[in-house]
Amino acid sequence: MNDVLRVAMAEAGETAESLAEQAGVDPKTAARWVSPGRLPHPRHRAAVARALGREIGELWPEVVRRREPAWFRPWTDVEQDATSLRSFEPSVIPGLLQTPEYAHAVLSSGPLADDEIEGYVAARLARQAAVFDRPRPPLTVFVIDEAALRRGEPEIMHPQLDHLEVMARRSCLLLHVVPLRAGFHPGQAGAFVIASLDDTEDIGYIDDQAAGRLTNDVAPLWRVWDTVRSVALPRDQSIQLLKAREWLR
Repeated sequence: MNDVLRVAMAEAGETAESLAEQAGVDPKTAARWVSPGRLPHPRHRAAVARALGREIGELWPEVVRRREPAWFRPWTDVEQDATSLRSFEPSVIPGLLQTPEYAHAVLSSGPLADDEIEGYVAARLARQAAVFDRPRPPLTVFVIDEAALRRGEPEIMHPQLDHLEVMARRSCLLLHVVPLRAGFHPGQAGAFVIASLDDTEDIGYIDDQAAGRLTNDVAPLWRVWDTVRSVALPRDQSIQLLKAREWLR
């Protein structure tokens, strides 16, 4: 049996029936989760972890530890220690803001095998929890090109945009959209993140086609950040754009 899950349920006073209600599944499905090798859907794993007050990786360590690329691990360590994160993304929703279904769709479009995708999705959700669910979460500022909001099937994008709207109202999270009418801008060269930490210099993370990389040369990133931030919509107008989502009607 999954003894960690069973003990966590007992300590939290939860049953298969109560977890099923919170996760939105049949009680028989929830009852099978304590069996060896039975992994809930990523969305249900997140719901169960919240209900039990545990981390996803604590309840199902195999789905987190086996998939995160070695080259990406140094950045996850930076994320967990950062006091602020500033992220620009021109083509997809940033990983820290993705729903499980959206993450699955994005990862399915790449070279990963089918049996690898679930582990990567779980690792991505664990990253989100490590950043947003800590006692004092960092200030996170996201600038997303409107093109990223328009890419994806409606059945995936409606819940994803709902999630963005909820996250954008958090006190420690600012979300700004660069509208299509802004035209060309330096950020089109690619996604990046700038992390600020206590008692150390800022660290940048840059994506490319092969792998991401960390850099201490963040001055060029700050110049691009200032530009894309200046052409992005204010917070309230960005939320209004998410709510209207006229391109999905």
